[in-house]
Amino acid sequence: MTALGFLYPGHSAEDDYPRIEQLLGSDIRVDLVHTDIGEDAHRVDALRRMGAPERLSAGVEALRLAGAEAVVWACTSGSFVYGWAGAHEQVRSLALAAGMPASSTSFAFVHALGEIGVHRVAVGATYPDDVAELFADFLRTAGATVTGVRPSGIITAAEVGGWGERELFELARRADRADAQALLLPDTALHTVAQLPALEKELGKPVLTANQVTVWEALRLTDRRVNAPALGSLFTREPIVQV
Repeated sequence: MTALGFLYPGHSAEDDYPRIEQLLGSDIRVDLVHTDIGEDAHRVDALRRMGAPERLSAGVEALRLAGAEAVVWACTSGSFVYGWAGAHEQVRSLALAAGMPASSTSFAFVHALGEIGVHRVAVGATYPDDVAELFADFLRTAGATVTGVRPSGIITAAEVGGWGERELFELARRADRADAQALLLPDTALHTVAQLPALEKELGKPVLTANQVTVWEALRLTDRRVNAPALGSLFTREPIVQV
């Protein structure tokens, strides 16, 4: 059994995680601890407070007791708002507090792009313009070419968590660019897991979403590789026969 630990801010799309656990279809357990979201606002100041070390460290003891082997801060905006160097420091602090390998959703996107061999991406963000551009800047620092950014101007994670399939596909269609090799949907408050194969079929390219890459990143940290096509092309890089 491999136990994966996640720190998830508040309550929005956390039901994506038990769904992923089920779709992995292997001896993998997903343990999720909710962190204090503070003010629910896609504003840089609020997001930086949400990702503060004391808020993250408060949740790690429960994950340790659950036997987690790695922990991922399951929040994109609450990590990339610190910038490249600051996001690295956030992860280092989390690893020290947790006593286990750690990462965040922002770095999960970067590593997932390397996994599928993609450099040119389009971004479909639920965030306001300024926050969406910070994510694009983070990706550019990592070496990606961002061919387009489509913000949605949504202020709260609670509103994003209420989006359904219609809103998700509208965002994906509006954000996709013909010159992009993949589409990125960066908000962990957005339900995406049930629609991953349909999204990729609709766009004809890989689609990376926040909760999907977050779990993949935890698997990477624990040296586990799983073939699970229902979780999108990111999870098809490993042969079907698993050790």
